[in-house]
Amino acid sequence: MIHILDNKETQKILEKLNKQFGISKIPGFLIKIGQERIFLYQGNLNEKEILNLAETIPVERIGIYFAKVQGDEIRLSIEGAQILKDSITKNVFELDEKQTEEWMMGKELNVSSGKKGFIIMKHKNDFLGTGKASELKITNFIPKNRRLKERG
Repeated sequence: MIHILDNKETQKILEKLNKQFGISKIPGFLIKIGQERIFLYQGNLNEKEILNLAETIPVERIGIYFAKVQGDEIRLSIEGAQILKDSITKNVFELDEKQTEEWMMGKELNVSSGKKGFIIMKHKNDFLGTGKASELKITNFIPKNRRLKERG
């Protein structure tokens, strides 16, 4: 079921994004599908047209998969991190070449980042999604079908 977030709901998401990543603006409007998945829509249809469309035909998704609400935190998708890359000002973890390859293969990183909770993974100018940092590791959320395959 599609639910277009109203201003109050969008503001709550934006407050979480600001607290976690320093993001202060979202370019488009947010649509919640299911309990936790949030999509960003930047197209030409207005909210009423989207709802009318959803009543006429089954709509599984609209816009780009942007983020997932997990408790009191938001986990940005790879695309969400890339769309907002110019707005992200905090909780960014810079990867070196070796770490980037391991990350893109879906491996967790056994490093102490000095951070806790969701962090943005970055290599040079590339934003590679979100990891979850604990004291000694960063958990990877790259879906299996998007991971790099091991060479060999």
